[in-house]
Amino acid sequence: MTDAPDLKAIKVIIYDCDGVLIDSRRANAAFYNHILEKFGLPPLSPRQLAFVHYSTAQESVDFLFQGTPWRQEAQDYQRAMDNRPFLPLLRLEPHVREALAALRPGYRTAIATNRGKSLPLVLKELQLADLFDLTISSYDVVKHKPHPECLLKILDHFRVAPGEAMYIGDAAVDQLASRRAGVTFVAYRNPDLEAGYHLQDHLELPLILPGGSRG
Repeated sequence: MTDAPDLKAIKVIIYDCDGVLIDSRRANAAFYNHILEKFGLPPLSPRQLAFVHYSTAQESVDFLFQGTPWRQEAQDYQRAMDNRPFLPLLRLEPHVREALAALRPGYRTAIATNRGKSLPLVLKELQLADLFDLTISSYDVVKHKPHPECLLKILDHFRVAPGEAMYIGDAAVDQLASRRAGVTFVAYRNPDLEAGYHLQDHLELPLILPGGSRG
């Protein structure tokens, strides 16, 4: 673990989506297995599932269809797909709404994710849209995580310095993006990551932040 930073300066709390706000592994598996089946390929292997869970849809399809003649056709297919049939497979991580309610309005809240066109549908399905001041998806940046562009756009939007923001993630790409942007990294349910803080439950965050509500 890195040295714990001083949290008194924090003004903006940024969340990753998949693996932090939502458990999306079943939905992601169903989505990409549907595409693979469409082109006569076998279902996701554990290694492939791990890759698509942290990658953009374009990166995932490129990875899954490398060495096949259908990569571009599969890209066109995934871009045109309707994500709504897979939404019921999503599960909200425990205590997300309660934690966000405790943090607001003392802090501004945002999302920085490699998820793309489905993000607005996901937030609406899980009734999270009104709990964030800003969302940045893979469609809003040129370079995806681990590049820090998504975090830098959020800092610029709220006109805050890197030391005034934290990013909650669960993967190495989140850790690296945080480091490159200069923001405090908080690891969610992943003790293997180097982070200023580690969370096992979202309700732990309002308790350690000076501006959080303790109910």
